Amino acid sequence: MATVHDILKRKGVTVVSVPRSTSVLEAAQLMNDRGIGAVLVTDGAGLAGIFTERDVMRRVVAAQRDPAMTPVADVMTTSLATTTSAATVDECASLMTSRRIRHLPVLDGDALAGLVTIGDLMAFQVDEQASTIAQLNSYVYDNR
Repeated sequence: MATVHDILKRKGVTVVSVPRSTSVLEAAQLMNDRGIGAVLVTDGAGLAGIFTERDVMRRVVAAQRDPAMTPVADVMTTSLATTTSAATVDECASLMTSRRIRHLPVLDGDALAGLVTIGDLMAFQVDEQASTIAQLNSYVYDNR
């Protein structure tokens, strides 16, 4: 059974994060520069929350807050769903679907081990299915 560890081996463990004091404008610019939909928010060495595109729309734009003057700590999501590197891909997909989230921090103990996105899960599953199909085709056509 494929695990989060398998995904992180393939995609890498680099995580983009910002401190709680970072302005929404700075965080949004960083997300735009990196082509990502979220940054993790840290408090010292620990994980304090996540700041996503949804947070920008719901808690900044819709609330008419000034992004240059609003720290991410005031508008980030703090009720985080997390997973471990030992969790299966199916468990992560189920959690992300039930919680309606697209980003899932990976914690091993208290240590941040990575971040898995719904896109990472989909790409991994597609690759796994393509590999299975290739193996089945090889088996069927090579044994004629």
